[in-house]
Amino acid sequence: MSEAVVWPSFKRDLVAILRGVKPDEVEAIVGALIEEKFEAIEVPLNSPEPFRSIEIVARAFGEMAFIGAGTVLSTEDCARVADAGGKLMVSPNVDPAVIEMASLRGMVTLPGCFTPTEALLALRSGASALKFFPAGSLGPAGLSAIKAVLPRNAVVGAVGGVSETTFVDYAKIGVRTFGLGSSLYKPGDGADEVQANARRAIEAYDKVFAAG
Repeated sequence: MSEAVVWPSFKRDLVAILRGVKPDEVEAIVGALIEEKFEAIEVPLNSPEPFRSIEIVARAFGEMAFIGAGTVLSTEDCARVADAGGKLMVSPNVDPAVIEMASLRGMVTLPGCFTPTEALLALRSGASALKFFPAGSLGPAGLSAIKAVLPRNAVVGAVGGVSETTFVDYAKIGVRTFGLGSSLYKPGDGADEVQANARRAIEAYDKVFAAG
């Protein structure tokens, strides 16, 4: 097994999930997110022409943020993301082969899990951080119970059913990493709308975590 790639020291541990974004709009939308200080951008592979979108934004913003893909389900797709310039691999599940491929390509990994078994397997497989999904179903209480059996240094993220309105609830259990999807971007949203959503999320995060 290759050595795990360490989760970056982001000022704000927020991953923007742009599910459904199109190549002809992605540069403006990601530009708006980066202007609001987002440092991690995910284009799910079930979006239209996702590899093209990743290539566009990696070329434009790859020095300013971790650009990558979500819903990565195979080693082949993982390699394609890396070839397109992606540095972030997010998945809805724990597939040791996919995590291994991403690590070999130097990518930060955020595999999805829901149980202690899956979380510990992900860590053994070299995950940079853990994506508890759908976190809204677990809730802070459920996630807190699972965190109790994980290594203290494990980076735990909440994705699915979370927004800036729930940061404070997860902060109480020591979670400061979040993936934001529909609260940030929905298909059809323009760059101005996304920027307003991003600003609101950043302000809420800073209020809770004193990141500013």
